[in-house]
Amino acid sequence: MTVLPTTDPPQFAAAAEQARILAHALPFLRRYAGATVVVKYGGHAMGEEALAEQFGADIALLKQVGINPVVVHGGGPQINAMLKRLAIQSTFVDGLRVTDEAMVEVVEMVLAGTVNKHVAGLINRAGALAVGICGKDGGLIRARKLRRTKIDPGSRIEQVLDLGFVGEPEHVDVRVIHALTGAGLIPVIAPVGVGEDGQTYNINADTVAGAIAGALGATRLLMLTDVPGVLDEKKNLISELTIEAVAAGIASGMISSGMIPKVENCVEAVKAGVKGAVILDGRVPHVCLLELFTEGGIGTLIRP
Repeated sequence: MTVLPTTDPPQFAAAAEQARILAHALPFLRRYAGATVVVKYGGHAMGEEALAEQFGADIALLKQVGINPVVVHGGGPQINAMLKRLAIQSTFVDGLRVTDEAMVEVVEMVLAGTVNKHVAGLINRAGALAVGICGKDGGLIRARKLRRTKIDPGSRIEQVLDLGFVGEPEHVDVRVIHALTGAGLIPVIAPVGVGEDGQTYNINADTVAGAIAGALGATRLLMLTDVPGVLDEKKNLISELTIEAVAAGIASGMISSGMIPKVENCVEAVKAGVKGAVILDGRVPHVCLLELFTEGGIGTLIRP
């Protein structure tokens, strides 16, 4: 006669916890089944090996449960490292890299080459099929030269800043993305675009992610950053903001500095048709899964 133990062995307890987590996630899996989720990947999460491996596994999991992830990545630190090796000096204006003809070649080489294939490789090693492309492939991103103005503090005269070959999306042709996702592949996109004259442009990855999410009418845009999200005056996380609340937050100074362009990209994406854009801390393990598959998520959701 077999005597059953009065307490479960540790492995049973671990299995029970896994089953509980899966059961809890089921309603969210149904909610996002067939949905398109655009993920902007960059910051410290990209530079730390363990977080990078987790990111690749999480994106592969999203595909395996019936979600269509589209990844847009940055690569500022990698570009800086290559420019340093080549003894090319960088200058920045309002956080944007001034990009001359020599530098744009390096930017394209690093973003559309080394970094792009590395990110795709993270996902492939996790068991999914990812394909690395850039905005020039298939005419995905038609870009125009980014024009910025600045008021001279002495004369108070508005000056036009020349950032070189820094661009912004003028049109996104999503046919190449649909072709890849329809074939069961995950697009991994480097933020490089092409002008009507064939000129290559370096584009901010946040801007590209927002433009692609809007063109796709994505269910979610997940912006992985190095902060938990938008914080209030007491440094507490704000879980949800409307477009109107974002404008009020900027006007009051609650939203300031580098957070302003991030929330503005989210707002533009939502106005273009994205159901919700979320600013998340990419340093948190499995951050994409925690946002999508838990009640309330863990970042700041910006919605209509």
